[in-house]
Amino acid sequence: MVYTIYMKFILLFGPQAVGKMTVGQELTKITDLKLFHNHMTIELVSNFFSYSTPVGKRLVRLFREEIFKEVSTSDLKGLIFTYLWHFDQEADKAYVDKVLKIFRDTGTEIYFVELEAEVEERVSRNKTENRLNHKPTKRDVARSEDELMRGHLKHRANSLEGEITERNYLRINNTDVRPELVAQKIKDTFGL
Repeated sequence: MVYTIYMKFILLFGPQAVGKMTVGQELTKITDLKLFHNHMTIELVSNFFSYSTPVGKRLVRLFREEIFKEVSTSDLKGLIFTYLWHFDQEADKAYVDKVLKIFRDTGTEIYFVELEAEVEERVSRNKTENRLNHKPTKRDVARSEDELMRGHLKHRANSLEGEITERNYLRINNTDVRPELVAQKIKDTFGL
């Protein structure tokens, strides 16, 4: 019997400063998956246009979509993509569906990993060296913290119970859990 190995796509989502990138970095250390954290494109485009502008958002989505298309038909083992998903925004749901379609159309196995943490912990994580090294637009910590708190009050960045109906879904409260342990749990749960 011949078995086909399918690419794996992990959508790693949760609120600002919950630890998506850091967990993704740890997961890449123990799997064959590549990390595409959402700020890779935001930081690139921000050298020219603010992400808050229509042209900034358009370019970020364009770059991401082209990378997704290329990865989905490549010989890579898989991709971890981090995303701040506002569940109260229909446009975010439409965007997630569009991204997933790119991978589903090529037979990719899809995994949903949702992180949640207390807001006080996220405020603390917002200042970490790793975050600031990889996300220059977050280096104005006061502005970034204000953004985090406004987002926390304005949007719902974690799903409601039963809202995610995917078969391969894992939700982790990582308030007091080290990133390498979260990554190991993801690997073990999905057999990555």
